Amino acid sequence: MDKKYSKIYIDWWRIQSSSVRGIVIFAVFAFGLLGVSWWAMKSDWLVQTEISESPRDSAIIFSFEGDVRVIRAATRETIVVTRQTYAAPGDTIQTQADGRAVVRMIDGSTYTVRPNSTVVIRDSSSLFGGRNVRVSLDDGQLNVRTEEQPADAQNVVEMMDSETRLKSQTDASFNADRASGGGEIRISRGSVDTTVSGNQTTIAENQFARVEKGKISDREKLILPPRLTSPANGAQIVDPGGGASATFVWEDDSGSGAYYIQLARSPYFAPDSIMVDRSGLGVRDFRLAGVAPGTYYWRVRSTARSGQMSEWSEPSRFSVVRGQSSASIDVQEWNVERVGGSVYIISGKALPGLLVRSQGREVYAGSDGTFRLQISSGSSEVNVEFNDDRGNRAGFVLSLRNSRVVRRY
Repeated sequence: MDKKYSKIYIDWWRIQSSSVRGIVIFAVFAFGLLGVSWWAMKSDWLVQTEISESPRDSAIIFSFEGDVRVIRAATRETIVVTRQTYAAPGDTIQTQADGRAVVRMIDGSTYTVRPNSTVVIRDSSSLFGGRNVRVSLDDGQLNVRTEEQPADAQNVVEMMDSETRLKSQTDASFNADRASGGGEIRISRGSVDTTVSGNQTTIAENQFARVEKGKISDREKLILPPRLTSPANGAQIVDPGGGASATFVWEDDSGSGAYYIQLARSPYFAPDSIMVDRSGLGVRDFRLAGVAPGTYYWRVRSTARSGQMSEWSEPSRFSVVRGQSSASIDVQEWNVERVGGSVYIISGKALPGLLVRSQGREVYAGSDGTFRLQISSGSSEVNVEFNDDRGNRAGFVLSLRNSRVVRRY
């Protein structure tokens, strides 16, 4: 009996050992598969984008917000940009009133196309080790930043009757007004060579020049935008009832003769969102009463006695809220789309007109309540905040993995 029991025990142990080995092998395989899947998602192997089909040497729109469109030169097809998109020679990039795009060129330079602008990619090619970049600014504003470039690199911006070659380590801003036929060039770092009607002029760091009527004006010292001090960015002003009072204050060391202030409900200062549009101010403050609850943006630019206007200051945001506000804000149909790397598009449906804010980006819910917000985050969770024009607020912690709300605050 003892031998029989011992035999049965040994057979049972052999079966259990085999099962354990099978479980271990399965676990190793499963973890390996999960690891490969994670790496594939991190490396964008599973993300289908237009970039994989982009022509050689094309420019890449790697960041955008608002309404941005690309008109293909070959087919005249208009593409509304919703993810990283290429722009080949001949293509046109258009931004609407709420649009902005950042384009990476083949020489490593960065082109920022501002709202209400039209830019044509004239050339983007590499031959014999050189890099040729040429764009045309037809209307609006274009900011260009170059880093160290090889001697055989060509980076040229055409505007009106001018042709400007950018040198290494240069930050330049170009403004073109199609209606007046004039343009402006501002250099805050580095230098450029501008040719108009066969005459070449070097515009150096911290200099400004105009292009109009087939010639370039004398260079003058570049004036910087005013510094906004009050209300501070992100400040809240309490409405005691009947509207709040706000005092806008800024600083300026350029000795400008006049100032221009704008207050809007949109960070893009779209025409239909502007509430205050005052120019010719001779002082560095502006007072406004009866401001209703909501979120607002303000900016200021200065005008020198020579007539030169600075660029707009970076917009500053503030909110007017009621002393007591607890209305519930509900959001439905959450969805997170990963478009590449750490870039995501968050969408959903809320009340029309709500301000949606996350990771420094903002957008308003449309007339049907839907919204789409592009963000960049290296985390698996992100905070999304909502504000209405009555001062009500709500915040959500959203999972970027499964589009679920982790918690509300």
